[in-house]
Amino acid sequence: MLFTGSLVEESEVSDVENLSRSIARVSLAAFCAATIGSAVAAPVASAAPSALSQETGTVVSTEPLPKDLWIPGAVDAKRFTYWTIGSDGGPALSSGAYYVPAGPAPAGGWPVIAWAHGTTGLDDSCAPSLAGPGLPERDYPYLGRWLSEGYAVVATDYVGLGTPGVMPYLDGKVEAHSVVDSVKAARVIDPSISNRWAVVGQSQGGGAAITTARYATEYGGDTLDYRGGVGTGVPANIELAFLPAGPGFPPVALGGNLTSYALYIFAGLRAAHPEIDLDSYLTPLGKEQVDSAEKLCAGELAEASKKLVLGDIFSRPLSEIPNFQGLLTDYMGVPTSGYDRPIFIGQGLLDTDVPAPAAISLVAALVTNGEPVTFKTYNTDHSGALVESQADTVPFVADLFR
Repeated sequence: MLFTGSLVEESEVSDVENLSRSIARVSLAAFCAATIGSAVAAPVASAAPSALSQETGTVVSTEPLPKDLWIPGAVDAKRFTYWTIGSDGGPALSSGAYYVPAGPAPAGGWPVIAWAHGTTGLDDSCAPSLAGPGLPERDYPYLGRWLSEGYAVVATDYVGLGTPGVMPYLDGKVEAHSVVDSVKAARVIDPSISNRWAVVGQSQGGGAAITTARYATEYGGDTLDYRGGVGTGVPANIELAFLPAGPGFPPVALGGNLTSYALYIFAGLRAAHPEIDLDSYLTPLGKEQVDSAEKLCAGELAEASKKLVLGDIFSRPLSEIPNFQGLLTDYMGVPTSGYDRPIFIGQGLLDTDVPAPAAISLVAALVTNGEPVTFKTYNTDHSGALVESQADTVPFVADLFR
């Protein structure tokens, strides 16, 4: 299945809109069960972060990245910390890494792939720049492919992951700031890195990549030349799944992956919006489980929570939170308009972490709004979509830089 922005035939638009309406008629309970989840530079002087400029993209520190964390094909790699924007709109520290391919840089420097990673956890020990990617057998070959195509790779950890605070999981605008400002920072450290860049991401990073695509020009300003974005396994519209959450709902265990995604969302929301006092909506069991989400990486949390019934963690309905739907949409909703560069969305039809209806409903809105989107489905699962999409996304991205 392939839809491409304004190039979609009228009948195809109708098909997408009709399918979207059909999806909307599916019960919210079923939707909930299906969609929850998913040359070495010297270190900067050791001044306290508060003593340094807090302008976005300002580098705070750099250090060599251990060789066992290098993407295959890289000839240089650094870990760095830098200033960006947090959930409160103020300065926040983020960390990340960059990787440079072999050979002399082309005129103007290496074009950049900014990688938005998928779910690894919220604890600092889960940060990819410290521990490697969540699924190295999948992500290292994927990222190595971009290096082999002649791109530098810049990979943020996101605010709060590897730096102080709790990462606001699925807070799209904060993730977008982290991505954009990581490119700014990497260019300060290594002058061989170009200002021309595109963003790609999977799962949590798929949502981050598409949201970054919406705000990249605005957040990057005149210093960066943003070209477009790619997202696979994009967790779109899942905020709708949480609207009826409360005592007894959902009433059954959803399995480790979906449950752990939900717990990460609650932990991130609690950190990003302390004013809602989320703990007051949780049972003692609920507070214990959300606390554990701040400490356990993805695989550990999925195993620990596979028998948990999410309906048991609430002491009262989340709908009692003032303007709950608006708050969730602002926090984790994927934008459906305002894109100024082409985007590509890939979706696995057999995906059970972020099922196809989530992506299809997002694409339906994007097409209706005349956004420059290319959409393609793959007869595979969540991770498979990332792998199989390379046949389409590598040439798509190459076209962005021509």
